[in-house]
Amino acid sequence: MDRLQKVIARAGIASRRKAEEMISAGEVKVNGKVITEMGLKVDPKQDFIEVDNQPLRNSEEEKVYILLHKPKGYVTTVKDPQGRSTVLDLVKVPQRIYPVGRLDYDTSGLLILTNDGDLTYALTHPKHEVDKVYQARVKGHPTTNALDRLRQGILLEDGPTAPAKVKQLKAFRETTILEITIHEGRNRQVRRMCGAIGHEVADLKRIAIGSLHLGSLKPGEYVQTSLKTIEKNT
Repeated sequence: MDRLQKVIARAGIASRRKAEEMISAGEVKVNGKVITEMGLKVDPKQDFIEVDNQPLRNSEEEKVYILLHKPKGYVTTVKDPQGRSTVLDLVKVPQRIYPVGRLDYDTSGLLILTNDGDLTYALTHPKHEVDKVYQARVKGHPTTNALDRLRQGILLEDGPTAPAKVKQLKAFRETTILEITIHEGRNRQVRRMCGAIGHEVADLKRIAIGSLHLGSLKPGEYVQTSLKTIEKNT
């Protein structure tokens, strides 16, 4: 017997933290009854568990690890109420997989998809501080002082950010390419950070998670990898 949120995470549906949010939102049923309180212990071999009206699959299902080059114009969710294309439309595997973290609709780059809930937890929980590296084309030409503000941490409406690593890669007539490394995962964080120093992001791509690099993957392409490779590089 294990706590419900742990069983959901182990099945690869979501991190434990996200599973708790789903339970609180009334999205989880056990033996036909909606569960909204934490702490319920269940036996996945005997109890019938549904998440978002979908039966929980056996946690012993083969684990899958996908590295996807997410293109712009896709949402990083399992389904979208607005009917937009999701990243799952790009990946064809028999297992029920989920994106690890998220990339904005208008952001491209490296995204991990898996059915391994423990890995999802390890990569997304703030305490693990896994680096995410972005290449941002910003409007204008940030000064050294402006970039230092990012390096020191910058105050956003939801609180100060952790210090970022920032490199200027190339300057053009009207834009500048920056490499920005953060370990937090707030909504549209890089865009908001650059906006706070007065340089709107015109294009944003995530090029690495830890030491896992996007490499030569083209938008929409993906490769399967192993847990060992991911753990070694994050």
